[in-house]
Amino acid sequence: MNRLQYATATRQHGVVLIFSLIVLLILAIGAVALLRSVDSSLLSAGNLAFHRDLVNQGEQAVASVMTEFKNNGPPLGGVTTASMQAANYSATTLATNAQGVPLALLDNTAFGVIATAPDIVGRTPDVTIRYVIDRLCAPLTVIASSPNCVQSTGMPTGGTANRNTAVAPPSATIYRISVRVDGPRNTQAFLQATFTKPD
Repeated sequence: MNRLQYATATRQHGVVLIFSLIVLLILAIGAVALLRSVDSSLLSAGNLAFHRDLVNQGEQAVASVMTEFKNNGPPLGGVTTASMQAANYSATTLATNAQGVPLALLDNTAFGVIATAPDIVGRTPDVTIRYVIDRLCAPLTVIASSPNCVQSTGMPTGGTANRNTAVAPPSATIYRISVRVDGPRNTQAFLQATFTKPD
């Protein structure tokens, strides 16, 4: 082998090494990007799972609070025309933000003005559930049947075979329960439901 052939062979081996390093660098960048994507996906999936769990726990709290409220349980005892801090109850509509969440759930000071009942502990100690109930009535409304209250409406029912007149269903004042659930990783869920209470 003469010197010219040896130099050409050496240059070819150097070019292959450079191409190999470039391909290796591209593969390494792709692997890092893939790992970051998987980490982001796992984090998002974990946060969604936390949020779904908070919603489930909040729904259970809503059901139990509504049942207690409808059954005139303590401390409300059936009195709905006056606000009662111990029951987290307001006899008039609470101020809300643009999304319809009562400001009392967003600010501890505002919450303390209308409610003193302790937060509900979730299934795990790192979950707390805070709620407020308000009667959807304009301020200074003191009777449940006031026209200043939002009333339930329903389709007329009945009628007889001889007459085609429908009977209007009785109306009832509408109440709203709003819930904030706080969980791990600063996860929050808000729930809201409306209901009527038998007189």
